[in-house]
Amino acid sequence: MNIIRILLCLGLMLTFKAGISQNPLVQTNYTADPAPMVYNDKLYLYTSHDEDESTWFTMNDWRLYTTEDMVNWTDHGAVLSYDDFEWAGRNAWAPQAIERDGKFYMYVPITSREGKNGIGVGVADSPYGPFIDPLGKPLISNSQDDIDPSVFIDDDGQAYLFWGNPVPYYVKLNEDMISYEGEITQIPNTIEAFGKREGEENARRPTTYEEGPWLYKRDATYYMFFAAGPLPEHIGYSTSENITGPYEYQGVVMPEEGGAFTNHPGVVGFKGNTYFFYHNAALPGGSGFTRSVAVEEMNFNEDGSVKQMKMTDGIEEALQTLNPYVKNEAETIAWSEGLKSRENEVVGNFIVATRNNSFSKVREVDFRENGASQFTARVGTTHNGNVSLEIRLDAVDGELIGTLEVPLTGGSDRWELITTEVEKVTGVHDVYFVFKAKAASEILYFDYWMFSE
Repeated sequence: MNIIRILLCLGLMLTFKAGISQNPLVQTNYTADPAPMVYNDKLYLYTSHDEDESTWFTMNDWRLYTTEDMVNWTDHGAVLSYDDFEWAGRNAWAPQAIERDGKFYMYVPITSREGKNGIGVGVADSPYGPFIDPLGKPLISNSQDDIDPSVFIDDDGQAYLFWGNPVPYYVKLNEDMISYEGEITQIPNTIEAFGKREGEENARRPTTYEEGPWLYKRDATYYMFFAAGPLPEHIGYSTSENITGPYEYQGVVMPEEGGAFTNHPGVVGFKGNTYFFYHNAALPGGSGFTRSVAVEEMNFNEDGSVKQMKMTDGIEEALQTLNPYVKNEAETIAWSEGLKSRENEVVGNFIVATRNNSFSKVREVDFRENGASQFTARVGTTHNGNVSLEIRLDAVDGELIGTLEVPLTGGSDRWELITTEVEKVTGVHDVYFVFKAKAASEILYFDYWMFSE
């Protein structure tokens, strides 16, 4: 982005305090540029990652979160970094991943060591990675416009890659998904295709199209969602009967709001619904450079047009309940405050309670008719005494059904599995884990939990 345009918009940014809601989806890290993918009845959400206290686009890796119910999200940590590409110099910007024939392909914009923007591709045998660079060079190295890839496989099996700022491009991918055929083609950046830009004179940006194209197909109609200008960005969309156009501008999907001067769409169908992902600056410390991913349910009018959305608290009802009688990762969270996510070679991903009274919440936990009377968790702390994990129902100050005392273990590489009795609980509840200690910071580490009868 042009630095002058960014600085002009910093003064326009809004801030608002996130309450105990569903949006933003992740509270343990700053995330941006959501890229949802559905595979085997699970939604995989790949994101870029704004570093804490960033005052520029300081972004070094791509993260993965998954859900089966749209309210509880599991953090799988960083699944790819620009350091995994030998030719990369900096910048882990907006990604997208897709599955084909049992392999997973992740397309990522990176700036090379020579300072040239390009699009790389990582390949994995699992949606969780590890992703490797099969080319040793960019897949796309066309111009400085090469950012924000969107990959799409059509019904006939032909794959396409779209990308571009300040104009959209596309190319047909070969079946191997790591090479392409034919010429790179620019979609004409016309007012008919993307609407007239207002309030800004710029020969390269005569339309609302800015960046971040996302392709989606519904019935026989192709939808191109995109971040639209001028800054601060809103989300617009255009439609076509042909994936390569011509496209016809349809209007605004989401107006400018949310405190970040950028936005980025991601649209996917999941379990009978259509979901629209975006980012804003809703978390404490949020800004145009410390963003957070959020989601809304997307609805269509009878003529196929998209009903305009506003940013809300997010998904109100879970698609299914959560089973407490199996191992549940502590980093499976519907909402949290005062937590950070970490990972190490001992346990993989885990969470850190950074202060007294920090907490995590999981929604729609089904204890069934028989109910639970014991709770087990793998925990650790570097503090000696007076460190505990409270289990509460339906509110952060709700009914206290049990307290687990956390023993001194000596670090996040040393853990103990502790079991405690709880008051018998039946039915469906939201469960809050509230972390208590006299220590000032990093009061405990939490890896996983489960209830038992």
